[in-house]
Parts: sequence; C-alpha cells; structure tokens
Amino acid sequence: MSSDGRRNQDAADFEATAAAVTGDIDEEERREPTLLERVQRTLHKYPALGTFLVLVVMVVTFSLVAPDRFLRPYNLSLIIAQVTVVGTLAIGQTIIILTAGIDLAVGAIAVFASIVMANLNVKLGIPGHLALPLGFVFGTCCGLVNGLLITRFKMPPFIVTLGTLSIFFALNLFVSGSATVRGTDMDSILLLPGVAVEIFDTRLTLGSIGMLVMYGIMIYVLGYTAWGRHIYATGDDPESARLSGIRIDRVLLSVYAVAGLIYAVGAWFLIGRVGAASPQSLQLANLESITAVVIGGTSLFGGRGGVLGTLFGAIIVGTAVNGLTIAGFEPLWQRFAIGVLVIVAVALDQWIRRVGK
Repeated sequence: MSSDGRRNQDAADFEATAAAVTGDIDEEERREPTLLERVQRTLHKYPALGTFLVLVVMVVTFSLVAPDRFLRPYNLSLIIAQVTVVGTLAIGQTIIILTAGIDLAVGAIAVFASIVMANLNVKLGIPGHLALPLGFVFGTCCGLVNGLLITRFKMPPFIVTLGTLSIFFALNLFVSGSATVRGTDMDSILLLPGVAVEIFDTRLTLGSIGMLVMYGIMIYVLGYTAWGRHIYATGDDPESARLSGIRIDRVLLSVYAVAGLIYAVGAWFLIGRVGAASPQSLQLANLESITAVVIGGTSLFGGRGGVLGTLFGAIIVGTAVNGLTIAGFEPLWQRFAIGVLVIVAVALDQWIRRVGK
C-alpha cells in the first residue's frame, strides 16, 4: 500500500474511532438518569437539603418516642439555647472549611476572648460597653495571627491552629490565673445574651436570637457578595481562582480574621449563657464546631456547602443529645450516635462529590 493510501486509511480509522466515542457520549447524555443519580445531583446542588431532611426525621422520631416532652415549647427552646455558643462558633469554622482549611483553635480563642472581656471589666475597671468591643478586637487579632502564619509562611492550617490551640489556652490560664470571673461582678452588658424573651410560648435568649441573626447575615454574605464568591472559588480550586485575579492570600487572611471576630461574639454569648467567664470552658469546642459543619454538608475539601447546613447540623447534634436524654439513653450512647452521624456525613460527602466524574 502506498504512503498516501496508508494516510487515508489512518484518517478513516481515526474518524471512525472519534465517531464511536462521540456516539457513546451522546448516548450517555441522552440516557435518563436513575433516581439515585437524581438524588445525588440534587444534594450536590443543595448541600443543606440532606441535613434538613435528617433533622425532620429526627424530630418526627423523637416526637413519637416522647410526644409529651419533646415537642413542648420549653424543650424546643432549650435545644436552641444549648447549641447557641457552638452554633455561633461553627459559623467561623464553616467559612474556614469552605476555603479547604480548618481551625482547631476555635474554642481557645473564644474562651480567651471571654476572659479578656471579663478581666478588662472586673479587674481593670473598664466599663462593659468598652470592654466588649475590645474583646471583639482581641478575637479578631487572634484569628489574624492564624491567617498570617498560614498565608505568609505557607504553613498548613491544621498545624498552625493545632499550635495556637495550645498557645491561646496557656495564655488564657496565665491571664485568668485559672480563676473564674463571676457574672455578679460584671457589667450587665456582658451578661445581656443570657436575657430571655417570650416568643410564641417559648423562651429564647438574646444570645440565641443573635446567633440566628448572624446566620442570616452570613447566608447573605456568602451567597450575594464578591467576598463570598471568592471564598468558594478559593476552596474549590485555588490555582484557577488565582489565575482569574482573586488575591488568594488576602481572602484567606480576611476569612481567619472574620472567623476570629465571630469567635469573640461567641465568647460574649458564652458569658451570657453561663453567667460567668471560666478559663475551663469549651474544651471540646473545636471538635463540636467541626461536627456541626460536617454534619451540615460542608465539604472538608472546600468549595461546597454553606452556613445554613451548619445551622441544621448544630441543631441536629442538640436534638440528638436532647432526644436521647429524654428517651433514657446514657451519655455514652449520645456520643456514639453523634460519631455515627459524622461518619455518615463524610461518607455522603464523598458520594456527592463524585457527581460529574
């Protein structure tokens, strides 16, 4: 066969192969997706939907198990009150995880900020209306330290926040002298989040209402502002985000600073809920906040999820503990159930991430 003939034959073979591949792709696109594939795509598009359905199932289940106790307005408001502090901290944890980072120092920053607020007011005599914003500034600076270490020295967020977890807790004990500051010694503004108000036969604290307002604000910020879009882009594909003109380091620095501010607000809510500032509080806040975020459908790989799911996740944890307590289960089984929820949530996230692959 001549060289021209071989070239023609090769071209014909290539066209036949390309046509076959194109035909397979077209056939795949024309194939009607199965019910499971539709569910997978829906959950990929709306990460909070699955978490909401789990919450509905839990509420219905515990309502059937203990109808006279679980659905009482007092009990429902108690669940919200119990998740107020962790739910607030989880907002900051969410925006960090959306960037594919993680913050193990969340509890240490919050407790340290509460101690700073209380000691500025009680020991140094600074009025509460000044001690409070100073505490907010302090929490922001703690978050900024984490952000600077991560962006300037290119250190992994896990290692940085693991280190600052120990540093902030140690400084917290040093500043406080391991002593609790009593609420009776503080200005009333520091205790304001603990004040309860009657709403539709329920008693919600101002701290719980403040937490819900913060979720509403962050839902808007993440969904309708350029900063929110930059957070998702940074977590989804940092290199593509950089090539599109996004200042990755600035985004990360701002995220950790804002998270520090949110932790400081959570510290204020903690003082109001406990009625004191204790250096021993929130020992498990880092794990509890991550649990709420993961159960809420935010991917640990970044770029997918949101704070609405985190709110549902925090309430799910509170509902599980409350419902199992009412049903007579021991605390060890409550922790067991939460552990199962975390594993299931991560497995579900891995399955959802396979959409389009």
